[in-house]
Amino acid sequence: MQQNPNVTLIGGGNMAAALINGLVNRFTAAANIRVVDVNPQALQQLSQRFGVTVDCSVTNAVAGCDILILAVKPQQMAPVLQDIAAQLQHQLVISIAAGIRTTELSAGLQGYTTIVRAMPNMPALIGRGMTGMFAMPGVSAVQQLHADTVMAAVGKTLWLQEEQSLDAVTGVSGSGPAFVFYFIEALEKAAMEVGLNAAESKLLALETVAGAAQLALQSDDEVALLRERVTSKGGTTFAGLNSLQQDGFCAVITRAVKAATNRSKELGDAC
Repeated sequence: MQQNPNVTLIGGGNMAAALINGLVNRFTAAANIRVVDVNPQALQQLSQRFGVTVDCSVTNAVAGCDILILAVKPQQMAPVLQDIAAQLQHQLVISIAAGIRTTELSAGLQGYTTIVRAMPNMPALIGRGMTGMFAMPGVSAVQQLHADTVMAAVGKTLWLQEEQSLDAVTGVSGSGPAFVFYFIEALEKAAMEVGLNAAESKLLALETVAGAAQLALQSDDEVALLRERVTSKGGTTFAGLNSLQQDGFCAVITRAVKAATNRSKELGDAC
């Protein structure tokens, strides 16, 4: 594959825009990126913002490209696969559609196996995403490296040996941002209940979570050790943590992750 590969994205939504933002001039030139979408307004915005080539027809999506990114909604995937199947020759196909397994993608592409399935999460929109990835046997080492570089444009990547592990990734990092937002909401509400106003509560909740996460990222210590360092026996944090433990906080989080993981499995089985 050439140094400045030609990339086509089918789908011009928010995640596609985030990928383009990370790829332009870091992975390839804007002139080498084509976006296909049925929404002319979305295409116009992407063209004006990034200088990429845009097209309303899926028919022209595959021609001349090295990497094809499927960024459409799951319910739109089947007709897209049907339209491009006969055109595929050597292209690396990366799917970021939730719930559609590589076996289904391959079947829709007439047995094509040069496919990587990627599961980015919402923070990818600001370049802080966490993406779980799985490659089919038809993906070469060089293509896997290219796939990693593409998804690293919006954050960190984690390669998995078994595709079924992507259900767990969905339960943790895919659904996890919503769990964190819910915790922030609860912390903000609790702050107001102990006497702070709305603006003060929001600032304290957001900066506390952001700062703690950043500290955990930058520290070489285990998160449990960081927690222990904040917790003086008999102190305020000790009292709060005891309350969380008595209410089964860890068990609640575990059940939430398992529920999300199981739902991911169910959705994958239904495809």
